[in-house]
Amino acid sequence: MRILELSGETKKDILNHLLKRSPNNYGEYESVVHEIIHKVRTEGDKALFEYTLKFDKFALNGENIRVTKAEMEEAYESVDGELIEAIKKSAENIRAFHAKQLRSSWFDAKEDGSILGMKFTPIAKAGVYVPGGKAAYPSSLLMNVIPAKTAGVGEIIMTTPPGPDGRVNPVILAAADIAGVDTIYKAGGAQAIAAMAFGTESVPKVDKITGPGNIFVALAKKAVYGYVGIDSIAGPSEILVLADEGANPKYAAADLLSQAEHDELASAILITTSRELAEKVSQWVDVFVNQLSRKDIIQKSLDNYGYILLAETMEDAVDAVNEIASEHLEILTANPFEVMTKIRNAGAIFLGEYASEPLGDYFAGPNHILPTNGTAKFFSPLNVDDFVKKTSIISYSRDALEQVHREIEIFAESEGLTAHANSIRVRFE
Repeated sequence: MRILELSGETKKDILNHLLKRSPNNYGEYESVVHEIIHKVRTEGDKALFEYTLKFDKFALNGENIRVTKAEMEEAYESVDGELIEAIKKSAENIRAFHAKQLRSSWFDAKEDGSILGMKFTPIAKAGVYVPGGKAAYPSSLLMNVIPAKTAGVGEIIMTTPPGPDGRVNPVILAAADIAGVDTIYKAGGAQAIAAMAFGTESVPKVDKITGPGNIFVALAKKAVYGYVGIDSIAGPSEILVLADEGANPKYAAADLLSQAEHDELASAILITTSRELAEKVSQWVDVFVNQLSRKDIIQKSLDNYGYILLAETMEDAVDAVNEIASEHLEILTANPFEVMTKIRNAGAIFLGEYASEPLGDYFAGPNHILPTNGTAKFFSPLNVDDFVKKTSIISYSRDALEQVHREIEIFAESEGLTAHANSIRVRFE
């Protein structure tokens, strides 16, 4: 990996380079996505079936679009039992973590007769998109469905592309059943997003769509936002390791590569105050790359978006970490908890050498659907609140309103909204 001195200039250049990977910069595909969405919105099942035949090579129809109970049972039989148990244990951890995020409606009543509050209501119907083929990740399915289920969403549907034989990845089906999906539809790509956003004869319209996908899926979610809610427009995966001279270079190198293997646009960055560590990590990276099955993808990722940055002080290193605002941040320092208190921007923080990033991806419980491309400065991981609507509650007695009515009228009149002022005034004439 290239080793660079951390400076204001290198930090700026790296940030600009990383931001080029944002889905917002793939405008050349938007016209294709908008055409797909328009056709599905206007033609419903007809367009959905045509696009499935075109892209997935399967003749979809109203009879075979839904995954059947028999298909689900067959999937369970074909998946290794140890993997099923691992998925179940992971699901238990995810449920336990997200259950702690639940909040209750509250009301605050005062002696003057005023009552203010907040009512929490789960959305009625959520749609989860799950990629198929080689990019089938049951872990992401769990991370999308379980928070919705925990929030109390009334119905959860899932769309995922079928293979040419009409089958869906059996691990995905088993994970969907474990997570609590109500209905699974065989549809993928931008056409599946459009179907969930607007509804077709076969696929119901939902209130919110979550889940990862390729650039066409990401742009489709962006296009339907406003008609439905979405989780985010996710960019390529990222990891940033912050380490001092005491860190284990073998562990740091292995963790950097755990994200570089996702795709050629993935970013892997080490920031350290130790040149010796930087050089050892670079050496271990070379060793591991030659041993790993996805070495071609990893090498392109490292060539394009892999960096080792040498900082003069830990303060400089922390400043860079907050500017980059990485999806995953590992802190491998003598006192990681102390350093963690200085971190403002990160999707998820992993503390210590035994909290490697894949622990969060698969098993610990916190959500791995995280903000990317610097959006950790203002976005949060997917959580129960993403599936809950918050409604303000306001009730005033006559006495309570009489004490403040003049202030409200003055405020409204200052904005030129005399009907607002009159709505208050008529109650006391």
